[in-house]
Amino acid sequence: MKKIKGPAIFLAQFVGEEAPFNSLDNICKWASSLGYKGVQIPSWDSRLIDLKKASESKDYCDEIKSITKSHNIEITELSTHLQGQLVAVHPAYDTAFDGFAAPEVRGNPKARQEWAVNQLMMAAKASNNLGLDRHVTFSGALAWPYVYPWPQRPEGLIENAFDELSKRWKPILDHFDQNGVDLCYEIHPGEDLHDGITFEMFLEKVENHKRCNMLFDPSHYVLQHLDYLAHIDIYHEKIKMFHVKDAELNPSGKQGVYGGFQSWVNRAGRFRSLGDGQVDFKSIFSKLTSYGYDGWAVLEWECCLKHPEDGAREGAEFINNQIINTTEKAFDDFAGSGADIKANKKMLGIN
Repeated sequence: MKKIKGPAIFLAQFVGEEAPFNSLDNICKWASSLGYKGVQIPSWDSRLIDLKKASESKDYCDEIKSITKSHNIEITELSTHLQGQLVAVHPAYDTAFDGFAAPEVRGNPKARQEWAVNQLMMAAKASNNLGLDRHVTFSGALAWPYVYPWPQRPEGLIENAFDELSKRWKPILDHFDQNGVDLCYEIHPGEDLHDGITFEMFLEKVENHKRCNMLFDPSHYVLQHLDYLAHIDIYHEKIKMFHVKDAELNPSGKQGVYGGFQSWVNRAGRFRSLGDGQVDFKSIFSKLTSYGYDGWAVLEWECCLKHPEDGAREGAEFINNQIINTTEKAFDDFAGSGADIKANKKMLGIN
């Protein structure tokens, strides 16, 4: 039985201008001091990694790995959440998402999408050069503005959206396959891939591509009242990555899943620091372990109340306490009587 690796931490929410968050060396030293064994690196932040250089040079990747290893830290995966978002952007979100792109392609949707695709292509090669076999991204969205069927959706609208989405992603998936890397879509509201059904719709459109997998983050399921434990039962073969993030949903007589346009503090559904929300992590870790999940348990810290450094410190211990040290023998071996075919047949009444 395989043991889940961890604890690890996604650095996107922590990297900044001040030490110890301003360089890969400093932030890995900080993460290691808290008990983390791995870091998930946001590929868009040049303070941590030069994605282009990583895609072109194994020597550079060796330098990056030497930095993390000097603090007893492994690189778990690279992330292209922001770039993946730009592979498919509905015009309603053009302005809001434009800031995710490089300055030279902002205000030009066609150039921005081409830039995003190239970023994903580089990320596949960079992952290979770093010796990584998994990568996380967002799917982007064309159909999301129509998630609620009012006004009535024209026949074929959603199918057309997924046709186009798969058309854009298929060459990227092929490139990841050529580099031996699984591409894991974070199932996330705001993306066209935001639950199990939409993942299945996309998977069918990309012809069940073997590199099309998912990142499991239970917080996003709590906020849409989806059964995240049943989700593991259904999709465990496709779950290749895991964000450990807590959340709570407290509907009232005034608001529910949609949140009433309120701030994160005042929403019925909100992200919380580990242990402060409603997610049943004991059951999640048990299920993932029983299904043989062999990836990392990565803290993605997002909370509208608690200080991030407190969340990071508490998160390392929390995850470490959830990881099951898997057994190498059955608990009832002491009562075993040994293997004997003749005796077995006698017990079964078989001649």
